[in-house]
Amino acid sequence: MTSKLDPVRCFLLDMDGTFYLGDKLLDGSLDFIDAVVKSGRDYLFLTNNSSKSADYYVQKLGRMGLKVDKSKVLTSGQATAMAVLREFPGKSAFVLGNAFLMEELSGLGVSIDQQNPDFVIVGYDTSLDYAKMTAVCDFVRQGLPYVATHPDFNCPTETGFAPDIGAIMAFIEASTGRKPDLIVGKPYGGIVEAALERTGRQAGELAMVGDRLYTDVETGLRHGILAVLVMSGETTPEMLEQSQTVPDAVYGRLADMIQEL
Repeated sequence: MTSKLDPVRCFLLDMDGTFYLGDKLLDGSLDFIDAVVKSGRDYLFLTNNSSKSADYYVQKLGRMGLKVDKSKVLTSGQATAMAVLREFPGKSAFVLGNAFLMEELSGLGVSIDQQNPDFVIVGYDTSLDYAKMTAVCDFVRQGLPYVATHPDFNCPTETGFAPDIGAIMAFIEASTGRKPDLIVGKPYGGIVEAALERTGRQAGELAMVGDRLYTDVETGLRHGILAVLVMSGETTPEMLEQSQTVPDAVYGRLADMIQEL
């Protein structure tokens, strides 16, 4: 029996709502990873959350029983570093972000100058205050190139949602009249380019698996990657039925794919 998963050599896996929910591992997630590896395939965790570093996620996954190194995690912060080093060689950035993002960017070679930057990077800043918002708006208003790590409006939490970078970008636009010149994270191309580089695969050999239609599924549909929706997180049956974004395949959870590997 043929399966849409047959050509897939590497699974790009969203994390929250797909592999785990908050701090709780979703049932069957470790079994799925075991099956992927036993089938001779590979996997890469792909997250839009730029408020946490790859090191943070390695530790979190380890606590859940999956031991991986940093090469198995690609954050929008890492992808943003790759993009700006390519787009602005030798230039310095003002970064609206927390300590995790600052460390991740600088560790990958991005020069940070909070006083006299050449361009602006905006991330999901969980340490945001009014002075930082005023500073970023000043630089954006001056016309400096403006890069956002990802587009999400809200970040899921165990109690609901927290305002994410999309809300921050709306604040900046209301003050300056400008939208980002470049958005890197899902469903945009920057994080896909980074994933292709990291995995060494072609788009047709990949599957993007996640619980969000407008980021995870859209990433696959826009970039020639198999778009797989899992119903273990944000998307409800009603949302799927009403959406104009149609995934290539739908499963209840990651483990439901095991029989097709």
